[in-house]
Amino acid sequence: MRKMIYLIALVAITACAQKPGTPSIDSSVKTENYEFQESDLKKSLQFFSSDELLGRNTGSEGIEAAATYAEEVFKDYNLKPYYTSYRDSFEVKDKTGYNVVAFKEGTDPQLKDEIIVLGAHYDHIGLQTESAKIINKDSIANGANDNAAGSVAILEMAKYFSSRDTKRSIMFVLFSAEELGLLGSTHLAKRLKKEDAPVYFMLNFEMIGVPLPHQDYLAYLTGFDNSTLAESFNQKTGKNTFGFFEKAKSFQLFKRSDNYPFYQELNVPAQTLCTFDFENYPYYHHVDDEIEFLDMKHMLHLLEEVATGVEALANENDKSIRLK
Repeated sequence: MRKMIYLIALVAITACAQKPGTPSIDSSVKTENYEFQESDLKKSLQFFSSDELLGRNTGSEGIEAAATYAEEVFKDYNLKPYYTSYRDSFEVKDKTGYNVVAFKEGTDPQLKDEIIVLGAHYDHIGLQTESAKIINKDSIANGANDNAAGSVAILEMAKYFSSRDTKRSIMFVLFSAEELGLLGSTHLAKRLKKEDAPVYFMLNFEMIGVPLPHQDYLAYLTGFDNSTLAESFNQKTGKNTFGFFEKAKSFQLFKRSDNYPFYQELNVPAQTLCTFDFENYPYYHHVDDEIEFLDMKHMLHLLEEVATGVEALANENDKSIRLK
């Protein structure tokens, strides 16, 4: 009976995923000037971090519903699959994982062959089974900040750039199996390497749901000194958007998120932006990682500023981002 109730709930959630909290767009009509809205951001975050998705463990029915939701957003905003479908599939522990990959082709005859990759992992750790990790009978690790926040940022970026022409092409990716060891991003990076894909740089979104306290920058960038990305980005935004965070270096965060396989396999600038400083959010891999603890206004501001920088970099004539 319990399984039947869950399946009914999942069908309802999946149905909702087919009608995300965004306007339905006729693919023959180009959207104009999409602007970030707190209501859209919150609606998608509520879905991705809902109990019904049971923590979005890779290979689960919950993450399948999340993938379907992302696909519908990409379709509604007329973004094409990079491959024959939006799903870049791989096998992991006798299950199938899916990266969800969409693409917006650039407009410049030469520069469109340079791809900017924007990504985030959308999987989490699922249900907690250890009694010490079950709080008030809650065993669902919802993963609102980790990493529904980053996932929804990618969907919002996709909506934003669907209505804006850029000289360079942009790839939008939701990675699966990050929590199992960066498996989804490693799979895609190796595939792109094999295909000799012309990736310019990769920017990964990780745990961006709460602001950084006591800093003069909006987010820190892992591998800060590895490339000119922070310097170029801040010049484009005219603000101190990305800064250096000592713990990111001492904890070797550059190697611990989905940016790293792109650096390893493709030898291109690939870094993660984050606003989690290990003290400003106490619910890492915790059942209380819920949407109610996220700061929507902060996320909205971050999206606006990062989109400005990405758009400028996608339209510059010369490459300003390079490895050091």
